[in-house]
Amino acid sequence: MSAGKIIAYIVAAILIFFGVLFIWGATGDQGDLMWIPVGLITIALGLVLIFWAARRPKQDVLPQVTLKVDLPGNINLDTLKCKSCGGALKAENIKMVAGAPVVTCPYCGTTYQLTEEPKW
Repeated sequence: MSAGKIIAYIVAAILIFFGVLFIWGATGDQGDLMWIPVGLITIALGLVLIFWAARRPKQDVLPQVTLKVDLPGNINLDTLKCKSCGGALKAENIKMVAGAPVVTCPYCGTTYQLTEEPKW
């Protein structure tokens, strides 16, 4: 439950409580009947606030995570071939698994981790 809904429910409870007190006080021995409409309006505002808070959609903000894959070494995706069958691999075949680039061959189904070749 969001903080806005909790605050709305607390304010509504306070409004309803005071509305009941206004009505109760107006109906006593020395009560003034003009407080009855004030109490009814206060209770109505509290109920409207509860209705509004209950109907309010969730506004939980999920963090947006963007993962940019920086392939190690000088990899030319046009010439990347499967180690098992020699089939041509595309960028869609590369996924990040546990922080490492892993290739799945669409032809033979072989899965292996890409390794960085030394540059010297």
